[in-house]
Amino acid sequence: MEFKASFKCINPECGSSYELTDIIYRCRDCDELLEVVHDMDQLKKRSAREWKELFENRYRKNEWPYGSSVWGKKELACPNVDNENIVSTYEGGTNLFWADRLGQQLGLEDFWVKQCGMAHTGSFKDLGMTILVSMVKQMISQGKNIKAVACASTGDTSASLAAYCAVAGIPAIVFLPKNKVSLTQLIQPITHGVLTLSLDTDFDGCMKLVREVCQADDIYLANSMNSLRIEGQKTISFELVQQFNWEVPDFVIVPGGNLGNVSAIGKGFQMFYDLGLIDKLPRLVCAQAERANPLYRSFKQEFKTFEPMQAQKTLASAIQIGDPVSVKKAIRTLKAFEGIVEEATENELANAASKANRTGLLCCPHTGVALAVLEKLVSRGVIKKKDKVVVISTANGLKFTDFLFKCHTEKIPGVQSDYAFEAIELPAKYDDVRNAIREKIEV
Repeated sequence: MEFKASFKCINPECGSSYELTDIIYRCRDCDELLEVVHDMDQLKKRSAREWKELFENRYRKNEWPYGSSVWGKKELACPNVDNENIVSTYEGGTNLFWADRLGQQLGLEDFWVKQCGMAHTGSFKDLGMTILVSMVKQMISQGKNIKAVACASTGDTSASLAAYCAVAGIPAIVFLPKNKVSLTQLIQPITHGVLTLSLDTDFDGCMKLVREVCQADDIYLANSMNSLRIEGQKTISFELVQQFNWEVPDFVIVPGGNLGNVSAIGKGFQMFYDLGLIDKLPRLVCAQAERANPLYRSFKQEFKTFEPMQAQKTLASAIQIGDPVSVKKAIRTLKAFEGIVEEATENELANAASKANRTGLLCCPHTGVALAVLEKLVSRGVIKKKDKVVVISTANGLKFTDFLFKCHTEKIPGVQSDYAFEAIELPAKYDDVRNAIREKIEV
């Protein structure tokens, strides 16, 4: 069968469509965002059983490019790319961690953490970037004059773009807010030899500049307003269903900043539902930092209005966004999924991450936001003891060792660390070592 996808305006009163090889980020007729749409009638010609068999046979195998958990669902993700133009690092298939001990502490029997940070560049952004950079390579092969790919970033998007462009041999440019990303994140584009611009502004300022730079067709925009990214990120939902043996969780909790990921995850579940691969949809929860919470404020008003805000500095730096690009898509998704939006303070997110880490996880601050929101929903009785719950962990905790160190040394202003824990410095003498051990552990 021949499958195909295209861009379509999200404005239901417009509905203009464009080819995926068009260099376009907003509708030319009404200036609204675009989304990728698939020929569902064609996809439905293959039965749900046949799709499941195909996906199971491909999953994590070595036949190029289908071992990638994104490209193993190529027909549902991006069928328009020729296999020779796919740029992949074997992304996806990340660990679904049964957080049993933490779940018991929270009063949950069926709690899981989807560790999207166990990826090539350490975050979920690889899932979307593989599709975007592959489409760029496809366009270049068809004669498009694309000289570079650019993005604004709070760290993870830039790392992913840099790596995938390095794999493809395509120049990239990243716009970073000065002194607002961790050294671990900053070094990733630098070590890949990517043009890295550290700008004296916040993410929203970087986003404004990169959009201006990408107005010319020869520099391609890689931020999530480019809906190709969403197509890769929606495979998180595909993976969850497959890893749960084709069952659907009751709740999925997603950290929210620019709001592309909650939109993507909803889209993935909806697509599987429409194709008959699942028979229900989960409830989606978007978790925001209190200092960057415009969607939460809108949710409290039943989404009747939405007002951008000036995001304040937060430990959850990747979601420190006050004017999210994908807000309309996110609101549409949350309405369709009985969605909830909740916030977490700095103290709550830091202690939620530290608490989880005591049970064997290694959480970034954004995962801390989601875990803190989970605790609130459990305490209010929204999430019940027997519900199957998944928290989406967006990045590897090793990218945020400065955050973790400050949590344990109580060096975060305004945060009371309930789980502070430091190494004990001792002389190299047996008696001192023995006494220290006996002080802490019954022997």
